[in-house]
Amino acid sequence: MAWNQPGNGNNNDRDPWKNQGGRDQGPPDLDEAIRNLLGKLGLGGNKGKGGDGNKSSGGFPSRGFGVIAILVVVIWFIAGFYTVKEAERGVVLRFGQYHNLVESGLHWRPFFVDTVETVDVSNVQQFQSEGFMLTQDENVVHVELDVQYRIVNPRDYLFAVENADRSLAQATDSALRYVVGHTTMDEVLTVGRESVRQNTLELLENVIAPYQLGIQVVDVNLLPARPPEAVKDAFDDAISAQEDEQRFIREAEAYARQVEPLARGQVRRVLQEAQAYREQVVLKAQGEVARFKELLPQYIAAPVVTRERLYIETLEKLYSNTAKIMVDVDGSNNMMYLPLDKILEKQRGSVEPARSEASSTNSRPTQSSNNIPNGNSSRSNTNDTSVRTSDRFNDGRG
Repeated sequence: MAWNQPGNGNNNDRDPWKNQGGRDQGPPDLDEAIRNLLGKLGLGGNKGKGGDGNKSSGGFPSRGFGVIAILVVVIWFIAGFYTVKEAERGVVLRFGQYHNLVESGLHWRPFFVDTVETVDVSNVQQFQSEGFMLTQDENVVHVELDVQYRIVNPRDYLFAVENADRSLAQATDSALRYVVGHTTMDEVLTVGRESVRQNTLELLENVIAPYQLGIQVVDVNLLPARPPEAVKDAFDDAISAQEDEQRFIREAEAYARQVEPLARGQVRRVLQEAQAYREQVVLKAQGEVARFKELLPQYIAAPVVTRERLYIETLEKLYSNTAKIMVDVDGSNNMMYLPLDKILEKQRGSVEPARSEASSTNSRPTQSSNNIPNGNSSRSNTNDTSVRTSDRFNDGRG
């Protein structure tokens, strides 16, 4: 059935808005609903209906503006709090101009007036500078340098130059190219790497000092340089040869440290032996002098007897050091007497430590022992001669 179908109770149409009795009310008024809500909140609106319910008091009272202003101030104050981390420092800008520097912790600033930029001043940052560079001997080499730095002055870091990090990178590249350009390729690739690193660090610090970047260079590390690919194999051989050279030098130094103490010990031993021999000769000479002084009065008293006694003592010393004995025989030439028993004893003493060597060495005493009977016969044949010789010496002494 349609909403406005006639004949429904005193000719009243079925109106969804409940428009009964011919009153045309229409949908609810939105402005009226808002005013009612504000009135309940105490911010204005309908305080009540006068003669006409459609009339209402308009606008906001002064009390509503005060509450809004207080809310805005509270929000502005709360928004002004900020925190600076432990590793950072805050640079405060007031209307875009540097104002002061704040430490880590909780701080407050007037919002919309001051702005804060935080800078990390504790952690070490790094970057790499690399490229193909020309050396002093007109060779091209690929060099990489690792730079470590940290920020020490946040104000200079932000405002002294346009971009402090980029300025540092450009200064590093310039310093590295200057040092490599005054160094030969062999030094850059091998033994001169530490010198290149130290010279680059010193030159970089001197270059960035006038710009006041607020940056401190902690250290630079020269990474292994590479020659061009066309000559890489040749340079690898050269580097290997230099490493072998250093290894041989270290081995030679180790051998020298091992041999030198032994040589010094031998030198000390020879010196001590020479000193002992010197003292021995000196003492022996002094003893001979003392003996001669004691013998001189006896020689003066009996020169013939003393001379004969000295002669005999000298012969005894000579014959005691040899196994051969000369025997003087009357009416014939001198004959030689060999004491085989003494000779065999000496041979046994020399052969005994070497018995385990060749068997020919052990056969020598056997061959000598076969001649023992002949030696005994000759000894028996010469007993009378020996007696006569000793009697002759005794007659001469008497």
